[in-house]
Parts: sequence; C-alpha cells; structure tokens
Amino acid sequence: MISWTTFVFFVSASLALVLIPGPNHLYIMARGLSQGRAAALVSAVGVEVATLVHIAAAAAGLSYVIARSATLFAIVKWAGVAYLVYLGIRAFTGGDGAAARTPERQPLRKVFLEGVVVNLLNPKVTLYFLAFLPQFVRPEAGSPAAQIVVLGLTLLALGTLSDIVYAFAAGALSDRLTSRARALRRLSGVVYLGLGVATAFTGRK
Repeated sequence: MISWTTFVFFVSASLALVLIPGPNHLYIMARGLSQGRAAALVSAVGVEVATLVHIAAAAAGLSYVIARSATLFAIVKWAGVAYLVYLGIRAFTGGDGAAARTPERQPLRKVFLEGVVVNLLNPKVTLYFLAFLPQFVRPEAGSPAAQIVVLGLTLLALGTLSDIVYAFAAGALSDRLTSRARALRRLSGVVYLGLGVATAFTGRK
C-alpha cells in the first residue's frame, strides 16, 4: 500500500504539473474558443478517457515497451503529428461565406472522439507515465501495477479538475468573441498546428 507521505508528495508534484498549461489544456481551449463551453467540456472528457487508456497501458508495461522501441514510438508520434496538422488545416479552411461568420460546430460525439484520439496519440503522455509515475512506486508497497493505477487515477482526477477550469474559461471567451468567428477559427488552427510541431519535436529521451 502506498504510504501517505509518498501519496501527499505525489499529489503536490502533480498539482504543480497540471496547473501549468500543457498540450491538453491548449487543445481544450482551442475547441472551446471555436465552439463554446459544451464542446470544451466534452473534449476534456475525451482527453481524460484517453488518460484511462494510458494508465492501463502503463500498468501493463506497454508504455515502457513503446518508449523503448524507436519504431513504435515513431509510429505513435507521427500519427499524432498528422492528426493535429489535419485539425489545424481543417480549422483554417473550414467554411466560407456565411459559414465563415459562424464557427464550425462539430457534433459533440465527434468532439469527444477527437479529444480521445489527440491524447492517445500524444507521445508526451507515454513518456510522462514512464518517467514521472515510477518515481513514486515503491516495490515494498505491493504490486507496482496496482500502485500505478492508484497514482494514475489520482493524476486523472487532478487533471480533470484542471481541464474543467480551462474549458469554462474558453467557453466564457468564446461567448464574448462570437462576432469574431473567423479569428477564433484561425486561432484554433494555430493552436492545433503548434501542438503538431511540438509533438514532432518530442524525443524518446
């Protein structure tokens, strides 16, 4: 069983990490700016559902395998880059005329699935679970896999709260800037492309 000292230290370190704006926050903000609060919240749910998959993969040792394999890591990385670039290009080219005055509104089911895919294809998350979580796993405290699950779920809870804050902030900004739909769509495109570039420079080390 994880000691309270280790757990409190983990929570403190995790809070410091989740409060810093990261790729997931930027994605949620971009979605919220382009489509409003509901879409931002749904995208946040999609991101954290993907985090559940990362937790399971880390507990099963798959994160370690991917991070150690140049080929598998490259596949995940470049699939993520391609998907983010696709979202960016779509944001820039989607809609003209009347459509250009109104942000493109994707069905919430599609927004959810995009959130899942974006986080699943984020190699930084794999490295995060490989480099950060193991620092708090103690062999003498029981099953390492069980400890990873507990720590991962704790991180997921903290991340969800952080995502919700960003989603509401993006929704509020979107409500005030709806008259600048074209600018919002282009801003979302810039964020997506920026995330794609950042992912492209993610290294295994």
